Amino acid sequence: MLQPAQRTNRFQESMIREMTRLALQHNAINLSQGYPDYDPPPAVLEAAVAALHAGANQYTVTWGYPPLRTRLAELYAARLGWDVQPDRHIAVTCGVSEAICASLLAVLDPGDEVLLLEPAHENFRPAVLFAGAEPVAVSLDRPHYRLDGDRLRAAVTPRTRALILNTPHNPTGRVFAGEELTAIVDVVTQHDLVLITDEIYDHILYDGRRHLSPGSLEPLRERTITIGGLGKTYAVTGWRLGYAIVPDPLAGAVRAVHDFLTICAPTPLQAAAVAALSLPDSYEAELLAAYHKRRDLMVSLLAGLGFGVDRPEGAYYVMAAYGDLPLPQAQWSAVDFARWLTTAVGVAVVPGGHFYGDHGQGEGVVRFAFCKRIETLQAAAQRLREGFDRANT
Repeated sequence: MLQPAQRTNRFQESMIREMTRLALQHNAINLSQGYPDYDPPPAVLEAAVAALHAGANQYTVTWGYPPLRTRLAELYAARLGWDVQPDRHIAVTCGVSEAICASLLAVLDPGDEVLLLEPAHENFRPAVLFAGAEPVAVSLDRPHYRLDGDRLRAAVTPRTRALILNTPHNPTGRVFAGEELTAIVDVVTQHDLVLITDEIYDHILYDGRRHLSPGSLEPLRERTITIGGLGKTYAVTGWRLGYAIVPDPLAGAVRAVHDFLTICAPTPLQAAAVAALSLPDSYEAELLAAYHKRRDLMVSLLAGLGFGVDRPEGAYYVMAAYGDLPLPQAQWSAVDFARWLTTAVGVAVVPGGHFYGDHGQGEGVVRFAFCKRIETLQAAAQRLREGFDRANT
């Protein structure tokens, strides 16, 4: 009898993408999957069209279109404080998810352990399993999702090989700093770990915060794989463009794994990425101003409805506790509550449990994505009000 590989028994299809499919079926406003509903910058779209017509339609160098690698090397040499070489230290990938998979496959052996700060993006755990390794959860303290340094240290065993850090953080909106970052540095350096950072939201921070790449800290420079991407900052999530900045001696292994996973990311879109990374500073200023408005509106609307929310420090998500809502559905499981919001109320969200290996830890919480136009968020709030009123009649 044919059976799938045993590793596939330990994860299921993405709940985030499942909620998007459910939203489409029920014509719900999709605040589940984190993609914008507004257009990318015109200059970036024009660059993609120009690349298509200029013949950039075949394979490029497997680890990335040369002008893009040159631009990334310039940016990350300045950010990280070491000599990033475009022909040695960069792999342009098919999204951040592939960059994480390639990095884990390059540094892990079967039986190794990887520390995950949970709640965590649902792709991390399967990526560890793909490499034959074991994910080890370190739970952030609710309701504010702080990292307990002692808990992190206690999770290390002789088999621990790596730690995945996502900052700004999806799904909580946290930006790790201060004692939390000190604990991460101590654990990584004292136990000779590889730090893999997911920094896809590095341009979306609030209230004057500026992004700090952990790999720029002197103790971490030689042991950090810094991962970023274009999708969130430039509203091109469907382009699937990510990259890994990898120091020696890991760079060659990451690039080789990427080579045999996907060969190369889409060539014309890589060419357009050069234009994106060359936009004037005014683009980021306008982006931040717009996201402050979205963040403040989303938090205000949810709090006004009775959800328990913390103001996000970065990224474009908010974890909302629903247990105190004056609704009979407030006592439901997070999965049932999220499905009810999607099918009966018309607003799609993600149940909190699917950001944990132990789904029970995310009960009573759902995630809202607010990377939408203001009018979309206002329409979602109106649907929530009307749906809650119906539930109470």
